[in-house]
Amino acid sequence: MNKTVALYSLFILFGTFISAISQVLLKKAALKTYPSKIREYLNPLVITAYLIFVVATLCSVFAYRGVPLSLGPVLESTSYIYITIFGMRFFHEKLNRMKLLALIMIIAGIIVASI
Repeated sequence: MNKTVALYSLFILFGTFISAISQVLLKKAALKTYPSKIREYLNPLVITAYLIFVVATLCSVFAYRGVPLSLGPVLESTSYIYITIFGMRFFHEKLNRMKLLALIMIIAGIIVASI
């Protein structure tokens, strides 16, 4: 992997990471009750989450200028790792054997595909 691809790959990884943060914000917003339907969609958590999604999309669009199309989805699969960690941290979800095995397989797949 040359320096250009590595640099653009960081943009995909950053976009994927902030996309995972955005998903956490949306889940936090979904766990709350609101006085009206409009408030469910027009509140600071939801608006911030969607703004972060826009930035994440722009990162991906920019990154594909230098990342081969075959490598992009592999790097974006790191979102499963982020979501699992955030789920454990913020929502107290349990990491069972099946989830751990799945994460190990995802990480192995990322390593193999990126070599």
